[in-house]
Amino acid sequence: MANSPQAKKRARQAEVRRRHNASQRSAMRTAIKKTIAAVDTGDFETARAAYLAAVPVLDRAVTHGLIHKNKASRHKSRLNTRVKELQAS
Repeated sequence: MANSPQAKKRARQAEVRRRHNASQRSAMRTAIKKTIAAVDTGDFETARAAYLAAVPVLDRAVTHGLIHKNKASRHKSRLNTRVKELQAS
């Protein structure tokens, strides 16, 4: 338990940041899931639009320190590969 005023303030700040980060993380995961769902429908245009909407969400997650830049890059690459496969078929 925080006893000093400084520790109490840090605990308050940590809780605010935790809630904000959880919200941002949820939005990121939702964007990824929407792209995967669009790919599963088989419609290239819908999948492409979902992918283009997910990319800035992933980039923002990196900027805000939620995920590592390589993780965002990996997600974007894998999603893009799945979208491109739709175009080819």
